[in-house]
Amino acid sequence: MKAFRWFAVFALLLPLPGLSSAAAPDGSHLSALWGVPFAGLLLSIALLPLLSPSFWHHHYGKVAGAWALAFLLPFAAIFGPGTAALSFLHALLEEYIPFILLLTALFTVAGGIHVRGNLHGTPGLNTAILAIGAVLASVMGTTGASMLLIRPLLRANDNRRHTAHVVVFFIFIVSNAGGSLTPLGDPPLFLGFLQGVDFFWTVRHIFPETLFLVGSLLLIFYGLDFWYCRRKDEVVPLDPTPDSKAIGFDGAANFWLLGAIAGLVLLSGFWKSAVVFNIAGTAVGLPGLVRDAGLVAITLVSLKITPAQVHADNQFSWGPMAEVAKLFAGIFLTIVPVIAMLKAGANGPFGAVVSAVTRPDGSPDPAMYFWATGLLSSFLDNAPTYLVFFNTAGGDAQALMTTFASTLAAISAGSVFMGANSYIGNAPNLMVKAIAEDRGVKMPSFFGYMLWSVGILVPLFILMTFIWFK
Repeated sequence: MKAFRWFAVFALLLPLPGLSSAAAPDGSHLSALWGVPFAGLLLSIALLPLLSPSFWHHHYGKVAGAWALAFLLPFAAIFGPGTAALSFLHALLEEYIPFILLLTALFTVAGGIHVRGNLHGTPGLNTAILAIGAVLASVMGTTGASMLLIRPLLRANDNRRHTAHVVVFFIFIVSNAGGSLTPLGDPPLFLGFLQGVDFFWTVRHIFPETLFLVGSLLLIFYGLDFWYCRRKDEVVPLDPTPDSKAIGFDGAANFWLLGAIAGLVLLSGFWKSAVVFNIAGTAVGLPGLVRDAGLVAITLVSLKITPAQVHADNQFSWGPMAEVAKLFAGIFLTIVPVIAMLKAGANGPFGAVVSAVTRPDGSPDPAMYFWATGLLSSFLDNAPTYLVFFNTAGGDAQALMTTFASTLAAISAGSVFMGANSYIGNAPNLMVKAIAEDRGVKMPSFFGYMLWSVGILVPLFILMTFIWFK
């Protein structure tokens, strides 16, 4: 694929012998300048779509490749090509490939399910759809649930004059908060799962926070939507979508494939095997290989069994998935030195960051982790942000799940919940906005959307801090 040519060329140019013996550099001896490519890529993702949307649309893969090479080439020159190749392969095999395969499987299977028929967007129905979406988000991912439900929700409300608030709350609930309970729900939690966090850890530890946030948002939404519906001119006399089809699902066989995806991820977490393959210094376990091969098979099966008309009705295309794949290829590579420096703790170049989220007695401060992770997730991508603060907190999954459980809960909640603070906090946000605008909904501007999030979400986050993360 064109998106990965620069990766392939680099890998082929580096000598493979002796890779397993090439040692990664000590993060405490690295300069903070090694974090520039990572910061540059994240800022590019945040700003270029706003400052130069046409350039970004056509060249985002080249931008990601340029920042990746800005790290790889100097790194290879200073530490040797063997160490650079080791870092590249480790990021590719241990994190990037499993991450992208899961997202691709969820994206493909969700795109093979079409909700047909016409619902009528009353406050009760709209609230019910948002509640269902919140549950589905932790089962089929925020991307999958968003792509499944946004179009029927828009059709249900296409005879109303005010629908932007419906889409805004959909982003809050379905595209973000609802995905907080399992590694299937949101990319940050799957990265935690790959780092050793138990599959059911988040549902056991942040279920009350999720219930509070989602429940509060549903109540606020119902009140607001009810207020709009009471206006005399709210409903258009002629419904643009006639009741010509019975409510139902096309491509329903894909629901079985969603179950298979969940089963594979669970299997890889519970299956302990002594069979491990050492690939250039990176340990690849048999359970992970079985999971990844199964995800590829499910993706292909979904494409095979889904009727072309279902994809047409869903306006299914590979564009969003290609963008995610290209950008995260650069992110997972440029984040390598950042993680090494954070693991160095207070003695590393990012000692100030570690100190900011650490109490005077040396213990982590959950409230600071919640807000630090959340604020960065609001404007950067929440997946690498989770990874950064996971490693800032020590990077030991067993310790974080037990001794420092409140810290891991704060990191998990901050990265998932606050991805809703802006359009660029989580990938489905922009996808939902684009679909709504394509259907004629006049969505808030970038800063207009943030007025909604600051006015509604931030007060709830402050309450959550005093209740759970103090």
